[in-house]
Amino acid sequence: MKLYIKNMVCSRCKMVVKAELEKLGFSLFSVEFGEVVTVEPITEFQKKEIDEHLKSFGFELINNKKNKTISKIKTLIIYLVHNKNNQINTNLSDYLVSYIHQDYNTLSNLFSQVENTTIEKYFIHQKIEKVKELLMYDEMNLSEIAFLLHYSSVGHLSNQFKKATGFSPSCFKHLNQTKRKQIDQL
Repeated sequence: MKLYIKNMVCSRCKMVVKAELEKLGFSLFSVEFGEVVTVEPITEFQKKEIDEHLKSFGFELINNKKNKTISKIKTLIIYLVHNKNNQINTNLSDYLVSYIHQDYNTLSNLFSQVENTTIEKYFIHQKIEKVKELLMYDEMNLSEIAFLLHYSSVGHLSNQFKKATGFSPSCFKHLNQTKRKQIDQL
């Protein structure tokens, strides 16, 4: 049986979910970002038990179709930006359509309706959070970060960063009190 799980966006998330479901006695066929396939069928009572257990780790089961689709979009974007450094050979809309198998206009309208923002703005916010992370590590300069995240120029990255945060990247880097947001809370 396939379960859809919210906030499962990194390799550690997959490990935690896998370990916790196995502790609960479930045999797993596969564990992917946002999805788990169990070997055996799961009752409604077991779903509630799983949901309550996973909530203590910041995850939750998704039951309706709209939320499943929104979660897939978010998971794909988070994975793309934070794990693959935005390395795709196509544009964002084609990337999402290839994994979700729905028309992009439908996905875009649903996302905007439910999240009160566009897919593109969500994508930009994820990229800005990645820029913040890389700035805080202080291992790359702004040119390297712009190249890594496929910005057309340092100026484009700087303008987008300032528009989203109110700070230039260099000013942000020097602010000790600025805190990053968790990627699943954007």
